[in-house]
Amino acid sequence: MAKPGDGGGEREASGLPAHGARRPGGAALPARTAAGRAAARARLRRGRPGPGERPAALPGSAPTAGAAPRPPTEPPAPGGGAAPARGRPARAFPGTPESHPEGRPDTGPTTLHPSRRTEAGSLLDVVRVAIVILDTSGRVVLWSPAAEEMLGWPSEVLVGRAVDELIPDPAQVQRTRSALQETLRRGSWNGFTEIADRDGLPVEVEARLSLLVDGDGAPYVQAALTEAAALRAVERDLAVRDALFEQSPLGIAVLDTELRYTAVNRTLAEMNGLPAEEHIGRTTGETLPERSADEITAVQRQVLATGEPVIDVTLASPSTARSGYRSISYSRMTDRAGRVLGISGTVMDVTERYRAVAKVEGARRRLSLLNEFGSRVGDLLDASMIAQELAGAVVPRLADYAGVILLQAVAHGDDLPRHGHDRRTSLLQLGVAAVQHSPAVETMLRHGARITYEEDSVYGRVLRSGVPEMLSGGNGPEELSFPGDPKVEAARELGVHSRLVVPLRARGIVIGLLVVSRAGYREGFDRDDLAFTVELADRAGSSLDNARLYARERTAALTLQRTLLPQQVPQPPGVEVAYRYVPGSSGTEVGGDWFDVIPLPGERTALVVGDVMGHGLRAAATMGRLRTAVRVLAALDLAPEVVLRHVHELADDLAQGPDEALLATCVYAVFDPARRSLTVTKAGHIPPVLVVPGAGAEPARSGGPLPGGAGRVLDLPSGAPLGVGGVPFESVEMRIPDGSLLALCTDGLVESRDKDLDVGLGRLISVLEQPYASIQQACEAVLGTMEQGREPDDVALLLARLGQGRADAPTAGWTLPAEPTAVSRARRLVRGTLADWGTEELTDTAELLVSELVTNAVRYASAPIGVRLTLGDLLLVEISDPLPDPPRERHAGAGDEGGRGLELVRRLALRWGTRAEGLGKVVWFELANPEVQAPDSML
Repeated sequence: MAKPGDGGGEREASGLPAHGARRPGGAALPARTAAGRAAARARLRRGRPGPGERPAALPGSAPTAGAAPRPPTEPPAPGGGAAPARGRPARAFPGTPESHPEGRPDTGPTTLHPSRRTEAGSLLDVVRVAIVILDTSGRVVLWSPAAEEMLGWPSEVLVGRAVDELIPDPAQVQRTRSALQETLRRGSWNGFTEIADRDGLPVEVEARLSLLVDGDGAPYVQAALTEAAALRAVERDLAVRDALFEQSPLGIAVLDTELRYTAVNRTLAEMNGLPAEEHIGRTTGETLPERSADEITAVQRQVLATGEPVIDVTLASPSTARSGYRSISYSRMTDRAGRVLGISGTVMDVTERYRAVAKVEGARRRLSLLNEFGSRVGDLLDASMIAQELAGAVVPRLADYAGVILLQAVAHGDDLPRHGHDRRTSLLQLGVAAVQHSPAVETMLRHGARITYEEDSVYGRVLRSGVPEMLSGGNGPEELSFPGDPKVEAARELGVHSRLVVPLRARGIVIGLLVVSRAGYREGFDRDDLAFTVELADRAGSSLDNARLYARERTAALTLQRTLLPQQVPQPPGVEVAYRYVPGSSGTEVGGDWFDVIPLPGERTALVVGDVMGHGLRAAATMGRLRTAVRVLAALDLAPEVVLRHVHELADDLAQGPDEALLATCVYAVFDPARRSLTVTKAGHIPPVLVVPGAGAEPARSGGPLPGGAGRVLDLPSGAPLGVGGVPFESVEMRIPDGSLLALCTDGLVESRDKDLDVGLGRLISVLEQPYASIQQACEAVLGTMEQGREPDDVALLLARLGQGRADAPTAGWTLPAEPTAVSRARRLVRGTLADWGTEELTDTAELLVSELVTNAVRYASAPIGVRLTLGDLLLVEISDPLPDPPRERHAGAGDEGGRGLELVRRLALRWGTRAEGLGKVVWFELANPEVQAPDSML
């Protein structure tokens, strides 16, 4: 149905001939008009017959007189039909037979109309304009290739035929004729109509008719045809574009290849704070502040150069009417031919989204920081290390500078103060961290600095109240600590503009301060930062208080342990001793290691090293009880294996509790310098190491150098640990060369996690075999070999250089038969020997006591009796016999003739005792000799 256009209206027409009928009055125009029309047609039709030629006859029409038939260019189709035209089956023109005997020439392939094309091109490939030239009677004079593609009819078929023959609807034919009349009268017409394509399908087109006149003055009608469906699609796309561009809540911009705005919508203009017309022809750098424009321009150039789109890049908004954050997206624009036209971009205000995401991300980072800090300090029990970890955790993620200030009591493991804090409270800065290092930073954050403050300062208020404070902007930093504080001036020099002073609390008591600062262009702290810092400080406060308690308990444990160890180690004759005790690295879990040096009668010395299994105060207390038991039993001058057996029998009484059995190891050695003998026994302990000097070594002397030598591990019966039982304790006696070095230690020195005990013992031997300037230096060398990966156990080390005793100490000894005459002979020998030694003042007492002891031996023994005198600082008298039973002192009555011998010994001797020796025993006593002075050397 025809519709009126801008060029005029349409008039209703009726009475047009039926479809396919010849138009009345269709006779040829006058010769001049026909000739002019033919010339015009020849000029307008490219590739058509030239002047003097006539077009080929339409199918089904008679040839023009005088014109020879035109030979076909292609052979007829099989069956006598026409060859396919333009690549599809030929269809007879309306009103003509389906086949012609004479055949017809091939009109060539016909392409599909635009709706079926897929090739890329310009906009005219989408919305094609087909030109058709008609004469005044509506016959086709020129049928353009675009018309052929649109409708499928070749020009050879249509030229000279009436165009209304292509219109299937009679009503449309009438309107078409009316439109031609309107055009001839007024010069133009436009509207919609339907034309049948070659397949017989109606194609709606928009037609624009214009009146043309050729050079001869002949009128023609030009029809510009456009497929209505494609045109409506373009119009719809333009309408959508306009609606999106103008009504979109996103800012939209179109820029040319020089990155100048060609179009912006109202939303973007409002975002930029500049009218839309002031954007046109300008670049981004000419419309936005420099800092923001540089980032956006770089993105635009990248998209224009590479063609890769950039999507959802978040940038800070420029300082315009709508500040915040923006998401920008850009893509390159090309036409259908692939030519670059510029770029298009969308801008979205994402301030709220960015802040919400930033808030969530900030919360996630803070939670991660809390977890990380907890894991880093979870196994730390040192206040200084925890303070440093706290400062390092907040820099640079939360602040630029951080300082952790603690009470001195926290740092040293003392009790917390029970009164409030005042200016006399001692504070130490034990944790510092900074994003940079400079003299100003060193002034503001000096590790270990003592912090002073005024009571009305920020530090004073937070310490007293426990309420955190946030300082920023106009809050004067002068009130932070005290007027004139150089740390405040250093902070001002560093550009610090925001601070948080947060209390470190434990058990409701403020134990320190966490001070964090921001400087430069970084945003100041807000309430969320303050809340997070308070949470972090609370966690740190708990860890710091645990460290304080740990340090206090460790100090108490070490104090207890030191009091239970020997306070003064004697240097007995014939032995030079050096020792070291190293507490384990596990703090309050002190061990039960101990060592002891016990002088014995006859200038003998007992060397003891032991280890109570377990750690803690109870292990230390058990160690003290066990050491006391060993000393008491050693004072009885019992054999080493007997001492350990008695200690084992006391295991239940020495245990840590009724439900916990005693389990301890021990090595017990007795050295007799007069005989140069060493008797050793052990109870499940690490065996001792003995280093024998070489043959050419100098004689040993106290304080002299150690010559080194050949070392070996003493082969001893292992023995069961004390408290286990089931294995008898056995002693091994050996002769020791003068100057030999004996090493006793606990397992903490030679054991490690990944190596056998033999490796540690071998390392110990290799160290002791080296020469040293002194035995003390040898101790230090041994401790230097401890591996870093060893178990955190206590270490007890005891080194003893074994010599011959006093070189000038006279000794005399005799063996007497177990006969009554042995008593008088013993008295004569003692009297004569003491006279030779010049100690006649001791003769009477010594003779009396020897007579009593020898009488007892003769009475009960049947084997030879030994008598030995040794003169040193004391006169030592030893009476030995083969009977193992020790003598027992008894109180004699007033009328008793005997039973007073041992009582006389007890009353007249300085000390007396008995000890087992071999299968028998030795009863000894000591008498003071004031004339004999202790020599300088013990060897």
